[in-house]
Amino acid sequence: MKERPRLSCRVVKDKLNECSPDTNITVNKDSLLAFSESAPIFIHYLSATANDICKESKRQTINADDVLKAIEEIDFPEYVGPLKASLDG
Repeated sequence: MKERPRLSCRVVKDKLNECSPDTNITVNKDSLLAFSESAPIFIHYLSATANDICKESKRQTINADDVLKAIEEIDFPEYVGPLKASLDG
């Protein structure tokens, strides 16, 4: 069985600290491993959904709008606004 890529625990820890700069987040080793294993799974799910949206539009290349629509479709609409703001600027 082919091993799935995963984020390093250090990257996960840095990202958690970036997301909550005013809060000291402490996570144990198993939690870091769970985060590092689940992030690529989430990215795969999001990209597969964006790809379906792209194909429905009869295109072959996923664009940012496909990703934004996919985020809404997988029930994370609260992230669309911040992501659009990040993309704009």
